[in-house]
Amino acid sequence: MKLLNIWHQDKHHLGVLEGDQIRIVQAWPSLDEFLASGQGLETLNGDGPRVPFDEADIRPALLNPGKIICIGLNYRKHAIETGAAIPTVPVVFSKFSDTVAAHQEVVEVPPGTEQLDYEVELAIVMGRRAYQVPEERALEPVFGYTIANDLSARDLQHRTSQWLLGKNGPQFMPMGPAVTTADEIPDPNGLSLRTYRNGELVQDSTTADMIFSCRELVAYLSHYMVLEPGDVILTGTPAGVIMGYPQDQRKWLAEGDHLRMEIEGLGELENTFRNPE
Repeated sequence: MKLLNIWHQDKHHLGVLEGDQIRIVQAWPSLDEFLASGQGLETLNGDGPRVPFDEADIRPALLNPGKIICIGLNYRKHAIETGAAIPTVPVVFSKFSDTVAAHQEVVEVPPGTEQLDYEVELAIVMGRRAYQVPEERALEPVFGYTIANDLSARDLQHRTSQWLLGKNGPQFMPMGPAVTTADEIPDPNGLSLRTYRNGELVQDSTTADMIFSCRELVAYLSHYMVLEPGDVILTGTPAGVIMGYPQDQRKWLAEGDHLRMEIEGLGELENTFRNPE
């Protein structure tokens, strides 16, 4: 099942993507509230108004995520291209919930950076509380998966040893369009993922290349913190980011750029960039 948030008739709704149509579930105003309720997917069956996907006003896959926990340098080739050491434990940082943006939302390049970069990432959406979960059971509390773009202002990210400033600008985490439930993704570490910039393929990899698998990440994080329904884990990006190019070949994101990110089984996330008005 693919679930998303949609703006329809002047309010938010939870929608179920069925083919090229979105079925509105009128009992729930958002996927966020459905996750918080603990209700089962069977409660989403039934009929309801339908909206064509291409005509829908799609909102971020989660309107107000709980914790957004990010993993850096989790693909070996990406670590190498950035000149970083291969991590021996997960590199953990965070984004704020107000950074989320939607599929097809126009993202403004903030005036405080001259080095805006893209990062396609598999995002894990938690469905149940998890604390100190053993690795062999670590995927059980996962609700589903979506696509995220961990936009990064590299000049701000590397101003100090802490990455936070460069990761939390407005609209710095487009995510969606939908959350695909875990039952449809039996192996999250067997998915292809790609980024196209203005039609050119710039990232092309598979989640099998993660240094720390999804299962390992959930277990590791839950050992130190409580994971709650609606929390999101960004699992890292593969090689091909702008920062990985030689300095004289780096063309940072700018007005008019268009990104299309795709992950096998999850769909496509698209955004265009513009300068502030």
